[in-house]
Formats: sequence, C-alpha cells, structure tokens
Amino acid sequence: MKYDIKDIKLAKKGALRIEWAGNNMPVLGLIAKRFGKEKPLKGLKIAACLHVTTETAVLMEVLKLGGASLALCASNPLSTQDDVAASLVKNLKISVFAIKGENTKTYYQHIKSVLKTKPDITMDDGADLVSTIHQKPKTYYLRPIIGGTEETTTGVIRLRALVNQGKLRYPIIAVNDAQTKYLFDNRYGTGQSTVDGIIRATNKLLAGCNFVVCGYGFCGKGVAMRAKGMGAKVIIVEVSPLRALEAVMDGYRVLPVKEAAKIGDVFVTTTGDTRVIRKEHFLVMKGGAIVANSGHFNVEIDIPALEKLSKNKKVIREFVDEYILKDGRKIYLLGEGRLINLAAAEGHPAQVMDMSFANQALSVEYIQRHHRQLENDVYRVPEAIDKNIARLKLKSLGIRIDSLTGEQKKYLSSWELGT
Repeated sequence: MKYDIKDIKLAKKGALRIEWAGNNMPVLGLIAKRFGKEKPLKGLKIAACLHVTTETAVLMEVLKLGGASLALCASNPLSTQDDVAASLVKNLKISVFAIKGENTKTYYQHIKSVLKTKPDITMDDGADLVSTIHQKPKTYYLRPIIGGTEETTTGVIRLRALVNQGKLRYPIIAVNDAQTKYLFDNRYGTGQSTVDGIIRATNKLLAGCNFVVCGYGFCGKGVAMRAKGMGAKVIIVEVSPLRALEAVMDGYRVLPVKEAAKIGDVFVTTTGDTRVIRKEHFLVMKGGAIVANSGHFNVEIDIPALEKLSKNKKVIREFVDEYILKDGRKIYLLGEGRLINLAAAEGHPAQVMDMSFANQALSVEYIQRHHRQLENDVYRVPEAIDKNIARLKLKSLGIRIDSLTGEQKKYLSSWELGT
C-alpha cells in the first residue's frame, strides 16, 4: 500500500474525529450495514478525488465495507485534514495521497498516484481527476472505466462541457444534481461552513457590516441566509435576472458588483465562474475590505490583479493575507482565494454530508449494476435513490410524513391523463 501524508502519528486523533462524524451520519450508517452484508462493490477499484475530511472518511469506510478497494487524493490543496488522512492509512489501510497546504505540483502528483491504481470507477469533486484522464488518456486511461460520480456544481459544468464536445469517455452520475444534495449540502452546508470559515480566519463581527455575496445559486442563498442571520446587511450580485429577482423578493439588496465593491465590508464569491472580483473592483473597495471565495477553484477572485495593484503583502493572521495597495489601502484575502469553508474551517457539517455521501455510495452501486446500459453522458442521480435518501434521513430524525389515499392517487392520475 502506497501513501503520501503529513504524519502517520496523527492517526489516533483522526480516528476519534471520524467516529464523531460517523455518529452524525445515520443514513450512511444504514447503508454501511447493508453494504457490509451484501458486498455490492466487491472487486471494484475506486479512485476518489475528494476533500479529505472526517465526513469523507466515513464514506470511505462504507465503500470499503461494500467490498471496494480505494485510493484517495485531495480535491483542494488546503482542504485536507492531516489527522484524517493518517487515520485512513493506518486504520483502514487505504492509499491516501493528501497533505494540507501542498503546492500545485504535489497536488497533481497525488492525482496521478491515484490514477495509477487503474480504477474501475472515479469519484470526483471538481472534476480534476476526470480532467487529468482526458488530457492524457493514453497515460491515465489505463483500462476501461465503467463510470464515475461528481460531487460539485463546478465539476458538473466541466463534465457537461466535455459531453457537448463529444469527448467524455465514460458515464458520470452528477451527485450534485440530486435534490438531497444541492437543496441541503449547497445551501445549508455551504452557508454555515462559509460563514464559519470567515469568522475563524478573521474573528470579525458580521453584525452591521455590508456583506456582499456574488452569485445567488443554492450556495449563495445559503451564505446570504446565514450572514443575514448574524446581523449582516447582505447585498447580492447576480447576472441572472431570475435569480436577481428572487434575491429582491427574499429581501436582499441587489447591485452590480462595481457598485457593491464601493460599500462592501466582506465579499464572498459563490459562482463557479472566473474573475468575478477583478482589478476595477479592487480599485474602488474601502480600506479593510475582506475578500473570500466559496467556489470550488481559486479563480473567482483575480488574485494576479490584486498582486499587481499592491506594493506589499504579508500574512497577518493564519489564512489572512494583507495586501497593501499603492495608495495605502489594505485589502484582506482569505485562504489564498480557495474554499474558505475548508481552508479555515472544517467544511460542511456531518449531518448534511450524510445525504451527499449517501448519494455517492448508492450512485457507485448503481453504476456497478447498470453501467452496461449507460452511455458516455452526465446523468442525474436516479429519482428512486434521491427519494430513498430523503426517507432515510427523515426516519433518522424521527419524523413521519403522510401518504396519499387511494382516492387522492386516483384524482391526481386523472389530472395527469387530462380527464
């Protein structure tokens, strides 16, 4: 077994934290019991590029119980929890290639190390694993891959671009598009963990500040909701007229980014796009403005432009870079522009990742059983899996719901038939 981690001696601490996360992931716990008995993934090799956190470790345990062999690398250089990586290596004998703070060269070396295991299935968060395969298929497409899963919005966008170009080499299930993922993970998970990361990094009071959220998708909605709950005056920046209108109806102020830049105290990007906050915005920001990103890649904030505008830079706090502009103003960039909820905090709470990773586990099982019927396309999680996860989550919370009577079913069916 090969691995590259920070320190194997951190395994004991990691094991305790993984146990704590597992206690808060009851849906995965139920899947683990079935997987342990049925071994539906027996013989499968899975290459995973995910945030190496306690919740991911619980997913790895479940997949291994199902009979899979695993290799894991980080999907972001700053998101790895080193004690978790150590525990996975020592206690589960999983090949892990992840070190918090690794440079770009090491990051891609780790991706290549995972791909050398010749996987049957890939599991991605951001599509860097799939992208590496497609860039050099003769090197990394070492044998036919039967399918893959993708965890996040940015990754799904990249994969659908491959489909449109006719280049996707194997079917992918877009876990991100499951309702039990994006309605909860993206909104409640990103919302809480992003605000958590900003506060841990800065210890700033959000109450009363102008808090600018760029992008009003489900991630942006979650961040706005949590910031508002802490007393911030939230401003939304959008390019979609529908989402902008939704933000207005939700009670937020909506402005173009250049106008918001003049009055904002804290800025968070959640778009999945590039150069959302640029040179012209830095030029009009107030001194002391805080800029953070909660999108998958560190491209939403134009860091090279900020560097050029600055005469000096220093690390003033952990995860806080102070840029002193040529006119003396100071702008603070958090977490090197990477996912602030994972760079400075612990990512999404286990309770919400429970559903996201249940989708991962059951989607892998689905691929194993149905891959021969799948084409090289991006698929939604099957509705039956999505609804089953919702039922299991409600059951774990002790919540019961109603069901339709025979008369109600007949009534709805008659409307569906147009009678």
